[in-house]
Formats: sequence, structure tokens, C-alpha cells
Amino acid sequence: MTDLVIRALTERDAHLFDSLPDPLGVGKALSHVTFRPEWQRVALRDGKVVARAAWWGGPADTSPRNVNWLDVADGEEAAGAELLRTSPYSVEYLLILPVGWRDDPMYAAAGETRLRVARAAGMSVLVERYQYRWTPECGLPERPGRLVFRPEPDDSVVLDVLRRVHSGTLDAHALLAIAEGGLDQAAQEELDFFHWCPSPREWWQLAYTPEGELVGLHIPAHIPAGPCIGFIGVVPEQRGHGYAYDLLVECTQVLSEHGAEFIAGTTDQGNFPMAANFARAGHPVVQERIHLIPGPSVG
Repeated sequence: MTDLVIRALTERDAHLFDSLPDPLGVGKALSHVTFRPEWQRVALRDGKVVARAAWWGGPADTSPRNVNWLDVADGEEAAGAELLRTSPYSVEYLLILPVGWRDDPMYAAAGETRLRVARAAGMSVLVERYQYRWTPECGLPERPGRLVFRPEPDDSVVLDVLRRVHSGTLDAHALLAIAEGGLDQAAQEELDFFHWCPSPREWWQLAYTPEGELVGLHIPAHIPAGPCIGFIGVVPEQRGHGYAYDLLVECTQVLSEHGAEFIAGTTDQGNFPMAANFARAGHPVVQERIHLIPGPSVG
């Protein structure tokens, strides 16, 4: 077998990225995404592409936030692993999969191939998630009317609410941040992400009971791909009343009122209460996603 050449693409040869089949339909799923050629890498053998990967970041980002496209030719899993292993970017791999992929032999084979490649490159699964996409055709859920919503301009207040929410979180990414640096790190990472989003700060809202007791926080947001449910969180002392549904409905309503033609959302597959809230609010699952992180499994 001839030597492998691994390199980034340029504007002149960006077309090489399209020379492999796409069995999982990642290209269609990411048709709204523009990839920078310098963040696309290929592995070539005898001038032929045998593995490819594309990293993604926001328009103003100087380095990518994740890799969300990986393909390998038949018999070239080692090339795919080397492509990831030698990348200058140590970021999460977001494996995008069709709904029910494990039940379809073709999708299952393609998904398992990518998991093997990522693991061979030293990555491990953090969590599997559902990806939702609400559209007006789904119907706008009615506001339950149990809570009062108010904007909160003070970041320090929002940060404190995030700490309280994360003290009992089920979210795998938040739990990873807590394991690395405690509640402060988890809360700050959330806050930094919200500020990174190109959506108005005044959309952030705290929720209260009519008596004025804090219930939680919801953040309608826009990411570069469009509007999304940025964050839903209930403080520990208010859990057990189904308030997360109220927050999700309000978040959906606010984005709809601002003209959203679709609303993306995600939750961990193991977060059964939140998955049930998305289903109740009329947000259908449109993808499954597996998040892999550099290094061995945590927890």
C-alpha cells in the first residue's frame, strides 16, 4: 500500500472534498453550512481521496469549534484515524446520524465505521443527543400561563442562576465542565456561548412564579445556522412542577414572534424529562447525534 498524504485543502482544490460518497447524508444535513477550505482536510493515496474531515466554526472564530463531517473509503479506517489524530485541532467530533440509524443496516454500518475511526484516533463518546426542528406546520404550543417572564440585563445574576441550575443538571456537557472546573466553569461556559450567539442579549429571560419566586431561565438564540432553543433551566428547588415545559413553550413563542421559520433544539437522549417536553411542545426529532471528545471516557 502506498504512502498516505494528509493535508488541508485550499480554494483551488476544495473540490477534492466532494470525491467521496456520503452514505449518512451529512452534506444534505449541513447544506446550510459553508466550510472554510483550510478547515477541510483530506488523506490521499496515489492522489485519490481515501478519507476526509471538515471542521466548523462561526464566522468570527479563529479556530474551529468541532469537526462534524468525517468519511472514509472502504478499507481506509486507519487513514481516517490518522487524519483526525494529526489534525491541529483538538475539538469535539459531532457525528450526525439519521433518526433510528441503528435499525437500518446501511446507516448502522456507516455510523459504526465512523465511531471506530474516532476511537482509533483517541476519542471517546461523551453523549448521544436528539436534534429537533420545529416549524410553524408543527403548531405553536399554547403558553400555560403559570409563570411571569422578565429580561435580566445583569450577567452576574444570570451566572448565579446558571450555577444553581447546573447543581442538579443531567446535561453531559455541563457535567464534563463541572468535573473539569466545578460549577463556576460550567456556568461560565454557558454564558460565553450565549454571548457568542449572534442574537440580542435582551432576549434572555428569567422566569418567576406569580408570587415572585425564581423558577429558572430560558434563552431564545440564533446560532449561525439559524434560530434555536439556546437554554432551558429550572433551579433545583422548583423542580417537580413541570416548569421546564413552560420555559420551552415561552422560548418557542418568543422565537416565533421574532419571525423564526424553524427552531432547532437538542437534548441528551438520557434526559427523558426534557425529551418528553420537546415532544409535548411539538418539536419533532429530525436527527440523532453522537458527541465524541478527545481523550478517554470520563465518569
